[in-house]
Amino acid sequence: MTESTAVQSATTGAEQDSYPSGRTSAGPSGGWRELFSGRYLAAASILAGGVALYAMNLYFTAALMPSIVADIGGERYYAWVATGFLTAAVIASMLVSRLLDRLGAARAYVLGFLVFGVGAALNAASPSMAALIVGRVVQGLGGGLVAGLGYAVIRGALPERLWTRAAGLVSAMWGVGTLVGPSLGGLFAQLGAWRWAYVLLLLAALALAALARRVLPGPSGPGRAAEPVPLASLVLLTLAAAGFSISSTVPRGWPTALCILAGLALLVGFVLAERRGGATVLPRRTYRAGNGLKWLYLTVAVLCAGVMAENFIPLFGQRLGGLGPLVAGFLGASVSAGWTTAQLFSVGIESARGRARAIRTGPVVLTAGLLGYGLLQSGEASGVRVVLWAVTLFAAGTGIGLAFPHLSVAAMRSSADPAEGGKAAAALNTTQLIAFSVTSALAGTLVSLGGSALLDSARYMTYGIAAITLLGVGTAARTARRLGR
Repeated sequence: MTESTAVQSATTGAEQDSYPSGRTSAGPSGGWRELFSGRYLAAASILAGGVALYAMNLYFTAALMPSIVADIGGERYYAWVATGFLTAAVIASMLVSRLLDRLGAARAYVLGFLVFGVGAALNAASPSMAALIVGRVVQGLGGGLVAGLGYAVIRGALPERLWTRAAGLVSAMWGVGTLVGPSLGGLFAQLGAWRWAYVLLLLAALALAALARRVLPGPSGPGRAAEPVPLASLVLLTLAAAGFSISSTVPRGWPTALCILAGLALLVGFVLAERRGGATVLPRRTYRAGNGLKWLYLTVAVLCAGVMAENFIPLFGQRLGGLGPLVAGFLGASVSAGWTTAQLFSVGIESARGRARAIRTGPVVLTAGLLGYGLLQSGEASGVRVVLWAVTLFAAGTGIGLAFPHLSVAAMRSSADPAEGGKAAAALNTTQLIAFSVTSALAGTLVSLGGSALLDSARYMTYGIAAITLLGVGTAARTARRLGR
């Protein structure tokens, strides 16, 4: 499959109102065999392994949480465990391009894996929910760095003909990691050994750090001058996530509404700070009139919002479906399984029109799957109904897998300047983490609205997230219109 596009006509930093037209250049086509050849295998393994470790950890904890709460308490702060991790990951993701310029790929990866490992060790030793949240924040700092590097290093480490395959591989690791994570988490929960689950993550992080030190390059030169950290955007985004998180712990009614409104106002402030600030989280041209990156990033955010339903699916599976921790973990991985399966086929789409169609279809399928899962909710569900839950969640995941690899490559090809293209690619991870952080906090609030009626909580959470993903139908159409030109 030939995936190169004619980007040479673009000027450095120029505005691009459309994505690549799908024209191809001469040269050999890049396939899976070449990506996994001896020449590129080691680099591809690190890129994929870092994202898989991050994703596995995110849903690892979702499957473990019922057991953790039963052991150390703190059910009121259930959503904070995910939100603290994700907010810290957003902060770290903003530093990816800066650390990459200063340290080089090898040292940046080693730093990320070691910080992640320290957080895992703190989690394993946590005596209380407060201590666990601190460990998760440390894990988030390391995880956000290694996940962002997975996208940022593709452009410099691999030839353009392999970008789509590599982007598909890295993106598929979210699915693979979230498939393995809930399953392993459920197994450790079933065995009553949730602390040992974090010991396993510590060992995996140390192994990947050693591999990265051996196979990845160091700094290539003095590099560009470090860009300033976008402090205003960072503070506003962190406060927005905190506002949504607090809304799940205050009494229902006007205090909840007030916290949600405050979170929304802070998100608006974040966008305004980005538009006016000299230092930004997303590439500056994202906010310029006529530039299509804004629609691309919004589509990525909407697709990732749909994944956050998995945080609570193991809980609903155990209490509404009567499932054991291990089986509930597998149920929680259904979305990820659909994501991974669809992506394996989607990366083979060659024409620009086909890619545009995949992007346009993704949010529609995702929303339909979530609505189906919500409609099938019931207390004391039968085995047949639980199977139908898994089917609808799998279908929802296929919507993500259809669109995601093409969005990733479109961002990488949005500029002929390697530095700008790398920043646009790194911003994909930042966008994902922002969406994860905000949606995780909102999901916790929606669950809390059900009070003691867990069936109502499940429906509020599912329909609320489906309402967000429905917005992606419009943003995907705008993105696809440019890609299909």
